Amino acid sequence: MITVGIDVGGSATKIAAFREDGRLMSPLFVRATDPVTSVYGALGRFTAENNVRLEDIHSIMVTGAGGAYVGEELYGRPCVHVSEFESVGRGGLYLSELNRAIVVSMGTGMALVYAQSGEKSEYLGGTGVGGGTLVGLSRLLLGMEDLSHVADMALSGDLSHVDLMVSDITRRGDKLGLRQDMTAANFGKVSDIASKADLSLGLFNMVFETIGMLSLFAARSKGVRDVVLTGRLSVIEPAAKIFENLNNMFDLNLVVPFHSQFGTVIGAALTGMERTENRI
Repeated sequence: MITVGIDVGGSATKIAAFREDGRLMSPLFVRATDPVTSVYGALGRFTAENNVRLEDIHSIMVTGAGGAYVGEELYGRPCVHVSEFESVGRGGLYLSELNRAIVVSMGTGMALVYAQSGEKSEYLGGTGVGGGTLVGLSRLLLGMEDLSHVADMALSGDLSHVDLMVSDITRRGDKLGLRQDMTAANFGKVSDIASKADLSLGLFNMVFETIGMLSLFAARSKGVRDVVLTGRLSVIEPAAKIFENLNNMFDLNLVVPFHSQFGTVIGAALTGMERTENRI
C-alpha cells in the first residue's frame, strides 16, 4: 500500500508518497488556477506517471493553506488533514538526516519551525517576505513575473550598484565586529546606472538575507547551528551564494537537501506512514 501526501500551497500543489517498505516515490508539483483543480490534477498525474491504482493508496495526508478545499476523501480514498508546521519539521529532518534543526519553509511567505526527532515540532513564527515578495517587486521594478527568468538575469548582476555595504560607510567595520562586505542597507545605494540584472540580484539578496537572518536568530534562540532550507525558493540559483555568504559570516550550517522543494509534503506523507505503523 502507498501513503500519499498533498501540500496545497498558494501557487502550486505538491504531492509525494511512500511505499509500504518506506521508499520515497518521485515527488511532483502541479500549477493550476484554483486549489481544487490543482489537487485533483496532482493526484491524477501522480497515479498516471507512477502506474498506481487508486486502490493501492492507503490514505492521503493533506496539508497547506489550501487544504481546507479538500474534504474527507479524494477519488474515493480517505483524506486526513495534518498540521503544516508539523509537516515542515518532519520533512526537513528526514531530508537532511539531522536529529535537531531549525527548518525553514520558503514559499509565498516564510515560516520557521524548530524540529527535534521524537518531539512535536514548534512553530517559531514567520514573515510575509518570500516568493510572493519577489514576484510582486519583480513585476513593479522589472516588468517581469517569471522568477526563473529573473533568477537567470540576477546571476550577472552587481550588488555594488544597489546595496549599501559596510565598506561604504566605515573603514572600521572589523573593529565593530562587522565584515566590510556585509549589507548595511538593502537597496540603500541604488545607482542611476543600475541595470535590470543589478536590480534583480538586489531583490533576491534582500529576500534571502531577510530569511537567513531570521533563521540565524531562531537558531541562536534554540542553541543550534543547523538550519534546513525547504520550499521552492530553496532551489533558485541565486540563493546558493547568498546563503553561503551568511554561513561564512555567522558560523551557521544552512543546508539545502535534495528534494528540498518538497519538504513539507514529504513530512505530511511521513505522518501518514507513522500512523499506519502505530496501528499495526
